[in-house]
Amino acid sequence: MMELFGIKLINLEDYLELLMRFGLNFIVVYVAVRYIYYPIRRRRDYLFTYILISTVIFLLCFLLENVKLELGFALGLFAIFGIIRYRTQQIQIKEMTYLFLVIGISVINALANKKVSYAEIITTNVLLLLVTWGLERMMFLKHESMKSINYEKIELIKPENHPALIKDLEERTGIKINRIEIGKINFLRDTARVNIYYFEHENLADDMNTTEDDGD
Repeated sequence: MMELFGIKLINLEDYLELLMRFGLNFIVVYVAVRYIYYPIRRRRDYLFTYILISTVIFLLCFLLENVKLELGFALGLFAIFGIIRYRTQQIQIKEMTYLFLVIGISVINALANKKVSYAEIITTNVLLLLVTWGLERMMFLKHESMKSINYEKIELIKPENHPALIKDLEERTGIKINRIEIGKINFLRDTARVNIYYFEHENLADDMNTTEDDGD
């Protein structure tokens, strides 16, 4: 077999295994983030992030498997990404959960050794997808969405003024708000970051009722 600087130009068996495992991993992660996560959260930035992180983690684990880092290496990855905090804003708990999911899937698909059959690997991936889908679609009837707003009426962020704050936000956004969270406050500019949480199906129902009333 031809070599270059002591490295094989190609190992056909390992190369085919890389392509097969990468294809499986990409399909599973894509289904999880595109067809389970995205329809609920509608965050294109996280969609991009999850797929790219999964690809990097998978290739990193697969190519370094022979270095015998194995479990310790995988746990180190979980520790690193488990404490990630983006500079712009803190990651929401559900986004962190999906991040943990795509990392876990990628590590499983990359580091499963030859003692684990492909049937077991595929079954594991399918079970992860089914459990995630079941939790999102079947156990929770209401899917809470979130929008982040820069708000200038800083006097309304006081706890005693929350009813007035919610009323003002509902009038401005046209969204029936379930709850709010006050984030970063900028006293120099008299603005605050306000996260509003709402149920999409309730707002869609209101829109439909309004349309029907207008038709009458």
